[in-house]
Amino acid sequence: MKFFVDTADIDAIRELHELGMVDGVTTNPSLIMKSGRDIKEVTKEICELVPGPVSAETVALDAEGMIAEGRELAKIGDNIAIKVPLTWAGLQACKVLTSEGRMVNVTLCFSANQALLAAKAGATFISPFVGRLDDINIDGMDLIAEIRQVYDNYDFSTEILTASIRSANHMKEAALIGADVATAPPNVIKAMANHVLTDKGLDAFMADWAKTGQSII
Repeated sequence: MKFFVDTADIDAIRELHELGMVDGVTTNPSLIMKSGRDIKEVTKEICELVPGPVSAETVALDAEGMIAEGRELAKIGDNIAIKVPLTWAGLQACKVLTSEGRMVNVTLCFSANQALLAAKAGATFISPFVGRLDDINIDGMDLIAEIRQVYDNYDFSTEILTASIRSANHMKEAALIGADVATAPPNVIKAMANHVLTDKGLDAFMADWAKTGQSII
């Protein structure tokens, strides 16, 4: 499973990238606002840092506007994936932009029917939001499993990009189901390394080592 990092924080992206933990980056208007930087400036810096897909989101609500914005965002770098919402206008924009050879990430997906439409429109990525479904007492991972089955049934090439990830457990479940990609905030990716028994074992090893009075260097 590929890891995309869901942030516009350059320092956080760089840290994870240097460890080989970043296959791509996803951004959205909220993350751009949080960065406090110009969208084109920060997105260009991310594209130069990370060779994989970098999702940059359109903000128009009509297809014509999304297409125009998508074309403009694509000028930032060859690895830009244009992000459009899963609306009818978004699907129209997706069809046009993918027909031009551009990567398109269709976002804000909450049903298998929506995911099926996105695949038919040629989406490169579909972004189901599992955390937001969990928020309304619907198991978001059930949606990932449904989309996986639908796409496998018909051999769609659209990649399932599990989004709105809130925990390390979400990452594990996405991998078990067979999502192609999971995008998560830096702190969630780091949290995957944590386990209480690892900490407990390390404490015991350090206590025993101190008793030896030795030094490796």
